[in-house]
Amino acid sequence: MQNPTSIDAVQEILAEQNYICGRGLGTVTFLALTLGRPLFLEGEAGTGKTEIAKAIAAALGRRLIRLQCYEGLDVSSAVYEWNFAEQMIAIRTAEAAGGVNRGHLKDELFTEEYLVERPLLQAMRPQAGGAPVLLIDEIDRTDEPFEAFLLEALSDFQVTIPELGTIHASEPPIVILTSNRTREVHDALKRRCLYHWVDYPTFDREIEILQARAPEVASQLSREVVAFVQALRTEDLFKKPGVAETIDWAKCLLALDVISLSPEVIADTLGAILKYQDDIQKLQGSEAKRILDEVKASLEPH
Repeated sequence: MQNPTSIDAVQEILAEQNYICGRGLGTVTFLALTLGRPLFLEGEAGTGKTEIAKAIAAALGRRLIRLQCYEGLDVSSAVYEWNFAEQMIAIRTAEAAGGVNRGHLKDELFTEEYLVERPLLQAMRPQAGGAPVLLIDEIDRTDEPFEAFLLEALSDFQVTIPELGTIHASEPPIVILTSNRTREVHDALKRRCLYHWVDYPTFDREIEILQARAPEVASQLSREVVAFVQALRTEDLFKKPGVAETIDWAKCLLALDVISLSPEVIADTLGAILKYQDDIQKLQGSEAKRILDEVKASLEPH
């Protein structure tokens, strides 16, 4: 499928993949696809940054290549490494055959046959169906040297392998970088990207998202779930629940045949929306009831 030709078309094809996005995110996604620029998405965990890459790949029929970032990520994990085991077998086979020409053998060992391609190099290769979607997930978990290395890849869409030379993408990949902002990413990297802050959705938008992802959940329960989660986000919690937790919680309640929230149900299922014991303890007993009472009052028709 070709890239969408308008902002509305972007929102439509994402909605077909059950990804509901606002006009702002739809606009910056359209521009990234049209201009061939990397898209840098920053925001709290669980707001849908990773999911949009999956939705774009599915909507356009492209391969999704994911580079999951972590502290200490280096070139061998991100770009390529040599298959040392196969190289050693080739060396021993050649030695057993006798008459080894070391210079010739060295040239044979460092060829594409022994190259193990990692995500960044894979993304530079031609793909069936068009350029892949390269998701560089949680870039804030890496360190500054790796950011500096990415500058070449994102500026010229190429990577250099000393033994083989520079490999340039014949068709640049669609690049999406995400950050949970555990640290600031260097300006030099951000300048090469279009930027968007992915915030928690409004009440109505989150209802839309929940209905798209869990359509079996009754309308009234959906409203109670979204209102309660949004109320939790105003509390002093170590980790506020994201949209992913909203969806998970609603599915848990559906599995338990819950038709309406109660303090008892909330106490039994808090582990679906809160992932730290300190946060769960804050919501035990009367605190959860207080929030639920406020939520139900706000949902009553006036």
